[in-house]
Amino acid sequence: MAKMGDYDLIIVGAGPSGLFCGINSMKMGKKVLILEKKDSPGHKLLISGSGHCNLTHQGDIRDFLNHFGGPDQARFLRPALFGFTNNDLVSFFKDFGLEMIQEKEGKIFPETLHARDVLKILIDQCRKNDIAIKCNRNVTAIDRDNGMFLVRCEGKGFRARMLVIATGGCSYPATGSTGDGHRFAGSLGHHLAEIGPALTNLIIKDYLFSDLAGLSIPDMKTSLYRRTKINEHRGDILFTHDGLSGPGILDQSRSVRAGDIIKLSFVPVEQKAALEKWLMDESRRDGGKSILSALSDLPFSTSGLSIRLIKRILEISGIDFDLHLAQLTRENRNRLIDNFTGLSLVVSDLGGFNTAMVTRGGVNTMEINSKTMQSRLVEGLYLVGEVLDVDGDTGGYNLQAAFSTGMLAARSIKAKI
Repeated sequence: MAKMGDYDLIIVGAGPSGLFCGINSMKMGKKVLILEKKDSPGHKLLISGSGHCNLTHQGDIRDFLNHFGGPDQARFLRPALFGFTNNDLVSFFKDFGLEMIQEKEGKIFPETLHARDVLKILIDQCRKNDIAIKCNRNVTAIDRDNGMFLVRCEGKGFRARMLVIATGGCSYPATGSTGDGHRFAGSLGHHLAEIGPALTNLIIKDYLFSDLAGLSIPDMKTSLYRRTKINEHRGDILFTHDGLSGPGILDQSRSVRAGDIIKLSFVPVEQKAALEKWLMDESRRDGGKSILSALSDLPFSTSGLSIRLIKRILEISGIDFDLHLAQLTRENRNRLIDNFTGLSLVVSDLGGFNTAMVTRGGVNTMEINSKTMQSRLVEGLYLVGEVLDVDGDTGGYNLQAAFSTGMLAARSIKAKI
């Protein structure tokens, strides 16, 4: 191997957290190197938000804490998010001439709707601060020797007193996120929470809605069961050719495992008794009316219940479309009510890392100082972004966490570099 190049700081990974950390940790006269395995920086950033780059979300930064995997993740991220907020992130890009726009749902995008404009600012600031970005550098191993980090690439090595692992997780591996950072962290003594895809679609066993692919239902409640009830969630869902997607499903997917049961509430379960009463009242009022015709005016339901969907629920319930209300037996009525308030679907699998927007699991956050992003196990080692056991909902929360953890690490590094 050729003679190692010496740097004050090496950052492995030229995604948003790595680039941002480099920009904000630089001091005059110091040498900072960012290593990227792909042929250019920011591959995953360029496809975020379908290329429009949903950078963050509007609102009080305290509300962000409710949009991550659980109380432990929220507690860990609190110093980073509060130290560099959504408003701070908007101001950062605005200072360099890139205005932001807000969608009605609260998502914030660059005004140009081009992720490339976000990446350009990050790269330009690296160049302005004399930060070296070396692409096509596939890091194969990271070792520790006499207080220095030895970063080995194919045919070349680099050395630094401080190191940041900003390699991302395992989602969208074509962009370079193939779990390298988890391997590097493990080799340096860190432990990992179970890795899996998150913000991904669900594939349903014996799926009966393929012909309804593309149908979306807003603000539906879904409940997840694994022997007992695990959680429930509200959000828009989308029927696909082999299962379920949409923001409501994507956000819940971090908790889902193959074999789980997900229940769809077309009618709120709290309205179960009211639905039964309505069916019986309708039967007494106009018993000759077909069940399909009656359900087309179904009260209590989530909006978006098309006739095709109602027909499919009737089929699943074993009820003929033309059956008169007066002919509806108690057994059929109860089965129909159960399916409207909690249709049970078995999850056969989750969409893999090729479709998952983020990674569930990662480096155990108990081993990271949440006030600095420095490892509690290895002096001078920092871990930022998706390599950590932190994942958020759709809507810009994950990119905000990447920038915020990158900034928090940078502040600590800058004080020591």
